[in-house]
Amino acid sequence: MRPVFGSAAMRFVGYLGLCAAYLQGGLTKLTSFSGAMAEMQHFGLVPAPLFAVLVIALELGASVLILVGRWRWLGALALGCFTLLATMLALRFWELPPGQERFMATNSFFEHLGLVGGFVLVAWQDLRGNHATP
Repeated sequence: MRPVFGSAAMRFVGYLGLCAAYLQGGLTKLTSFSGAMAEMQHFGLVPAPLFAVLVIALELGASVLILVGRWRWLGALALGCFTLLATMLALRFWELPPGQERFMATNSFFEHLGLVGGFVLVAWQDLRGNHATP
């Protein structure tokens, strides 16, 4: 069992899974820039075009750093911080009245905190000197 789960290929699959939402999100925003701007406006981020470009660059650039193993720690910390900030902005479950919407937002909030924890672990591993690539 160890050779399979300890392999570089399995490690890459793990990194790819961790980055999947950011790759998808960045590519979707890139191919539908008007949708990306609408999302920024929805969350009150102005100027929307600048924030859209920054988010696209962050989601795609940090994911690539993680996947190729170059400055992996930096990519992981960048996505972790981004995820924490975006979660605090978009999933303010404590402001919602009790009910299904609050329940779903609460679950999503804590799932995102799990992603943040995953990115912290990736950065920690990389900074410890576990630089196996991928």
